[in-house]
Amino acid sequence: MSDHPVLHVKGRVLVGPDDVRDELWVVGGRISYERPGGARDLRTVEGWALPGLVDAHCHVGLDAHGPVPADVSEKQALTDRDAGTLLVRDAGSPSDTRWVDDREDLPKIIRAGRHIARTRRYIRNYAHEIEPEDLVAYVAQEARRGDGWVKLVGDWIDRGTGDLSACWPRDAVEAAIAEAHRLGARVTAHCFAEDSLRDLVEAGIDCVEHATGLTEDTVPLFAEHGVAIVPTLVNIATFPRLAADGEAKFPRWSAHMRRLHERRYDTVRAAYDAGIPVYVGTDAGGSLAHGLVAGEVAELVTAGIPPVEALSATTWGARRWLGRPGLDEGAPADLVVYEGDPRADVRVLAAPRRVVLNGRIVG
Repeated sequence: MSDHPVLHVKGRVLVGPDDVRDELWVVGGRISYERPGGARDLRTVEGWALPGLVDAHCHVGLDAHGPVPADVSEKQALTDRDAGTLLVRDAGSPSDTRWVDDREDLPKIIRAGRHIARTRRYIRNYAHEIEPEDLVAYVAQEARRGDGWVKLVGDWIDRGTGDLSACWPRDAVEAAIAEAHRLGARVTAHCFAEDSLRDLVEAGIDCVEHATGLTEDTVPLFAEHGVAIVPTLVNIATFPRLAADGEAKFPRWSAHMRRLHERRYDTVRAAYDAGIPVYVGTDAGGSLAHGLVAGEVAELVTAGIPPVEALSATTWGARRWLGRPGLDEGAPADLVVYEGDPRADVRVLAAPRRVVLNGRIVG
């Protein structure tokens, strides 16, 4: 660690929403609030410092057609890093990105293994496509491969009905989630529509991605069980285009997607008001570009979440939820510095002044 420069970050250090300090030091790649003696190779960074941002729904190693080569994965990770995202929860990828862990210049990744979907009920080349009798075995497999998370596809279009519907019977998800928990993994699920939610929550799921199908009946259920949501509003913005493209073949599905889109902000605000934990995720890496974390925070504010809470959903609160440190004494120095106070205007997040990863200025 001796090759790390000593950094002096001064201005306003947002250790928490109300814990604001004047400075911190980076020594040996780690955070210290004590001035080091006899520091050499000293560099100073000034501004408003936050813990490295979190994108809790991101797919490194994936594009619209499936897995991508390592050089493309690297570009994806660098794009996220330069936007200030220094911690990614990779919510399903068919690519092996373990090599990223050896790179001090790339964001840290928490993996959920590969998506687990029903046969012919998801995007081609993305998921393990299986039937319910194999769900427990595949959940166990991905729990062992991942970093404490497993990703299910909870609903998708059923070509027989021409609309979104649940992918798994109740007994299958109950057994699968129980197995994941036995192995120490949490479970999340892709869910656009309404009818998969109750079974998943009552089966013990930990998180739901998108959650556009929340209703006045299921919002209290999520709150009671403490199930988090990651709304991915920058992705939900694509629903009208998807609906238009599928109108001729699946008119029921198209109309459903439009309804989900139209009420998206009301859905997120109702979840927040009920006390459901809400976190920032962009769904980058499928058909969506990387580096959109600032836009997602702004979307949460548009939905009616207070700016400081939307900020916490990508910083202090998100890191706590994922079990990773923020700007704590002795923690790896992963932080982003801005010109202004992001609590006053989250749009500041779109223009990082400096990005510090593992104690080095990388952007």
